[in-house]
Amino acid sequence: MSHNIRLGSGIEGLDEVLGGGFPPGQAYLARGGPGCGKTTLGWHFLTHDLQDGAPRMFITLGESQEQLRRNGAASGFPVEAVKVLDLSPDADFFVQNQGYDIFAAAQVEQRPLTDRIVEQVRAVKPQRVFIDSMTQLRYLSTDAYQFRQQVVGFLRFLLHEGATVLFTSEGSQEAPDEDLQFISDGILTLDMHREGRHIEVSKLRGSEFRKGPHAMRICDRGLVVFPHLMPGNETPATGQSHLCPAGIPEIDELLSGGIETGTVTIISGPSGVGKTTLGLQFIKEAAGRGDRSVVYLFEEAVDTLLNRCEGINIPVRAMVERGTLAVVKVDPLLYSPDEFAHRVRLEVEQANTQLIMIDSVLGYKLSFQEDDLIRNIHGLCQYLKAGGVTTILTNEVESITGDFKATELGVSYLADNIIFLRYLEIRGQMRRAIGVLKKRLSDFEKTLREFEISRYGIKVGRPLTQLRGILSGVPEFVKPPDDNA
Repeated sequence: MSHNIRLGSGIEGLDEVLGGGFPPGQAYLARGGPGCGKTTLGWHFLTHDLQDGAPRMFITLGESQEQLRRNGAASGFPVEAVKVLDLSPDADFFVQNQGYDIFAAAQVEQRPLTDRIVEQVRAVKPQRVFIDSMTQLRYLSTDAYQFRQQVVGFLRFLLHEGATVLFTSEGSQEAPDEDLQFISDGILTLDMHREGRHIEVSKLRGSEFRKGPHAMRICDRGLVVFPHLMPGNETPATGQSHLCPAGIPEIDELLSGGIETGTVTIISGPSGVGKTTLGLQFIKEAAGRGDRSVVYLFEEAVDTLLNRCEGINIPVRAMVERGTLAVVKVDPLLYSPDEFAHRVRLEVEQANTQLIMIDSVLGYKLSFQEDDLIRNIHGLCQYLKAGGVTTILTNEVESITGDFKATELGVSYLADNIIFLRYLEIRGQMRRAIGVLKKRLSDFEKTLREFEISRYGIKVGRPLTQLRGILSGVPEFVKPPDDNA
């Protein structure tokens, strides 16, 4: 059999982690505590790609056949297509079958349990076998050495009969499963904790795989895995870069024509200064070119945004109706960073979205209880850049006036472009200013301009060349203003 052929796991996202699936003809260990999804993983493995006609067998050493079939059918698996060999122990099993070697050549014909395994496997000739759980064999062994010999013999028999084997263990401090990890050709660890469920592949003999923990969810489809984004892997096709203007001449002058497609732009400023509105202005222009955009709201409600935009001449509702814009509210604590990144991937790869806006970075951090904000948002931004997708991040700073800060979460290094909005106090009035701090791919205007949001939209004035101390928030006139200032 070709080494390039893989057996699909039947789990959305897991095959991507495995580099295409399980290399056939080997034995793989799925380990984890009770309730983490090991049996569900087995049903996926056994019922995937049934149209190939290959026989499948579920060998249970714990739960009864009736219970397994009932639970599997409740999750929507076609359990009737799988042969179940029920070896779940009862009282007589423990009393009568202690201290034996399952596949000792001289004793195969003498042991009813071994006879059942050999007879059923040779009769069915399964190409996929799931064993749940191998840990139960420990109770039939007098010591760790004999247990290891039993397992090795069991697996060698199944592999010799042409099966690919997935087996489970429930490792604990009292009964560790390091011996099973050494025996197996691959290791999948399932766990669940306060931040959610994860799956991690730590071994896959003779094959590359995607390292690290990946978010996992149990739903009505069984298990779903959300691979952690690795920039450079499975990125969408890139196109030729071009400018994405704001459609407001003064802003485009500041940016020497606009922001380049496929770049990351941070719009930074204090609360209420107009960051989201400015981001939507770029989206409005993108919609005019026929490009599709998606805005992910981590703080503001969708209806609030739609109603607010109607009053400032940004036709968000019309863009949504035409399909050039989707506005998605991300519910706090509902998703993990990997799940969110997976949603973004689907938008890019299936809906051909060209512009993604995350509003805001702080909301992203709080919604995910994010301990590693930089690593996850870096991976997402690098993935989008590699795919030629334009990304806008709004970033809130706490200070209204005072010492200038571009960002407060350490994400400024991600940006190809940084646009900042600032409150100013001029003659006792609160005003706004806009400026560009960074533009990686071209030059930009070094001055600041007054920035205003009205019912007619965004209005930007001439450069504020007669003021100094603008970044402190309390500017002073260099000389008395004339009538044109």
